[in-house]
Amino acid sequence: MIQKIEQISKISLFKGATYPWRVISLFWRTPQLWHYLIMPILVNFILGIIFYSAVTLFGWQEMGNLITSFSTWLEGITADFPSWLGFLTVIILSLALTLRIILIILLLIVTGFIFLQLGVILGAPWYGKLSEALEKHYTGKVENIEVGIIRDISRAILFEVKKLLLIISVSIPLFGINFLPILGTIISTIGSFILTGTIICLDFFDSPLERRRLKFREKLGFIFKTLPASATFSAVCLLLISIPLLNLITIPLCVASGTLFFCDLSLNKNDH
Repeated sequence: MIQKIEQISKISLFKGATYPWRVISLFWRTPQLWHYLIMPILVNFILGIIFYSAVTLFGWQEMGNLITSFSTWLEGITADFPSWLGFLTVIILSLALTLRIILIILLLIVTGFIFLQLGVILGAPWYGKLSEALEKHYTGKVENIEVGIIRDISRAILFEVKKLLLIISVSIPLFGINFLPILGTIISTIGSFILTGTIICLDFFDSPLERRRLKFREKLGFIFKTLPASATFSAVCLLLISIPLLNLITIPLCVASGTLFFCDLSLNKNDH
């Protein structure tokens, strides 16, 4: 029978954001865990070369074309302004610069998120071993309910399918809400960040949760029961995976920090 997580320790809002940094400290003090990072980083490095090459060729080029077209359109508008409206030119150009910064940030976030999904799928076996080793070191034992390789693979595939269905089922309404003036855009933006944070938590908490063979809704339940800590955890992880090249290393560290988070909140493990 699958052991359900029924009691979860309460934790402060900001402590959730500390887990990526705490796991770095733990690895620094525990050299015997370092070799579990080698293969995930190597997989990410190979995937990163292919992925970021494609992004550079297509994503940045398309964004550059969009920004160029927008800048040309603005220049056409401001060229007809009389001299006494010069301050409007400054305001519009400032808005254009702000838009460029926002687009770059969004591209980095989307790129990092997609890279995370690919990296977690391809590196799953090594991430599982990393999580197991960390949990054993931190708690002195590892709980792993065996179900057989066939069912294990089917669960992994079903997990990815359910994540995709969750993304689609939430994204479509958010896209429709976005057409409402002002308020719709605000709601859609907030909803998109909540959805992204939820998926990030599912990815980084999955190793210890899957070892206990929890259902998908139970994994979601763990995320919501650990709010607001899980929210700040996902926010920091989103930042770390959005930084190109650095995320080759931070994704394995975030997987490890998700295990540390689980051990503290669900297993009532005290800090070392």
